[in-house]
Amino acid sequence: MSSVMETQQEGCGSGNCSCQQAPQPQQTQERIEPAYGREPAEPAHINGVLLADPEEVLSASELSQRACTELLRQAAIARGLLAADDPIPRQGAISEAASAAIEDLLETALQLPEFDDEAGRRHYAAHASRYARGERVLARHVLFAVTPGVDLNALRQRAEACLLDVRSNTSQELAAGDGFAKAAAALSNCPSGAEGGTLGWLQPEDCAPEFAKELFGHLEIGVLPRLVHSRFGLHVVEVLEREQGIVPPYEQVRAAVFQRLHQQSFATALSQYLRLLASDAHLAGVDLDAASTPLVQ
Repeated sequence: MSSVMETQQEGCGSGNCSCQQAPQPQQTQERIEPAYGREPAEPAHINGVLLADPEEVLSASELSQRACTELLRQAAIARGLLAADDPIPRQGAISEAASAAIEDLLETALQLPEFDDEAGRRHYAAHASRYARGERVLARHVLFAVTPGVDLNALRQRAEACLLDVRSNTSQELAAGDGFAKAAAALSNCPSGAEGGTLGWLQPEDCAPEFAKELFGHLEIGVLPRLVHSRFGLHVVEVLEREQGIVPPYEQVRAAVFQRLHQQSFATALSQYLRLLASDAHLAGVDLDAASTPLVQ
């Protein structure tokens, strides 16, 4: 069963990228929304249990993560899996007993399907490129880092303006100079900006999972037509070259296929269960939809 504690990866890419050396930004999800774009009517809480100390400044994703964990902690108490006097979490940290109780709760509360080879082969046929071995991407990026207290609306607007600018360069502008490298040097919060944003040749294991998901298993060459969201912030990414690698036969990746199917079904069942818990709880000042994946798999 998955852990309720988040883990940090090593950054978005190669040794030229120093995102992991930046001031510990929070992981972003598929969407980034401002946590405190307006003054809430009441402090963020679940059934009266505050989700943050008054001095804390949290992203919407982190606040949602805490809300999901608190819903599960309270459900474990209601099920008799955790003592009623379990300590109230402080700054997102739950007790060891609460963590174990949540694991036990999820084991019984989530009804996960069993998958056979027919389902596995269907998934493999539709997503074979995800299992390619030796796939490499030559890429560069412009990082707009998410750090505590940053104005996320303004940050996103800057990132979107940069994306539009580098995608709209005419052939004459491209001939006059490297617009992407200039944008990286002027705007990127990653030290790789000094080298035009270059990340070098990357493989999936070099990247944070959410960053790798956007780069690998695709055919795109050039500036990606979307912002790439990662725990480090918003990235404008250009793919310069691709080496597709070799897709092994189903039999060789069968275990990985079943693991992915299990993870997908777990995430779906967990989201549904959290919505059920939320419908019976009093929530204030938090949006559970701010995080697409409530708990790290």
